[in-house]
Amino acid sequence: MASVLFGLAERARLPRLMERHSSVSVLGLFAFLNGLISIAILATTALVTGAPTIFPSLGPTAFLLFYTPTTPAASPRNTVLGHLVGVGAGYGSLLLFGLTGAEAAMTAGVTTARVGAAALSLALTSGVMVWLKVPHPPAGATTLIVSLGILSEPWQLVVLMVAVVLLVCQGWMINRLAGIDYPLWRTPPSG
Repeated sequence: MASVLFGLAERARLPRLMERHSSVSVLGLFAFLNGLISIAILATTALVTGAPTIFPSLGPTAFLLFYTPTTPAASPRNTVLGHLVGVGAGYGSLLLFGLTGAEAAMTAGVTTARVGAAALSLALTSGVMVWLKVPHPPAGATTLIVSLGILSEPWQLVVLMVAVVLLVCQGWMINRLAGIDYPLWRTPPSG
């Protein structure tokens, strides 16, 4: 994240800010502002449209995109595909356990079927992300959001993925503006 902030400060000609304040203070302020802006945009979109463009796993996704933008887990490829795997595994688990029309576990309580759906969805998400080489830890939360029935309607899952893509686009713009070699799709292999 320091390289993002230093790149933005340099482009905005704010070297004095970086010279006068400790990097921890400035980096913390940058993380605060970026988190505020990114989630506020998605939450405002939810408010205006009534669509679920804000959900818990976006928080850790935003953190990865803006704090460790050059790691593979933060790449657009891993972010989008990881959440897509999570959505697919969560919805597939709902189908398998006959829970597509059921109330969310937070409302109706946890049942044996819900335990099975949650366990299977997380297992599938973890395994498939490893097999496809697209690790993105926040996708583990996404799959539980779906398999626990918090967001379970197909249209909600499409909106969820649109929100992920919007966050990735914002991450790409901010990181590129800062001069970070944030990938268009995939982080180049190291070595």
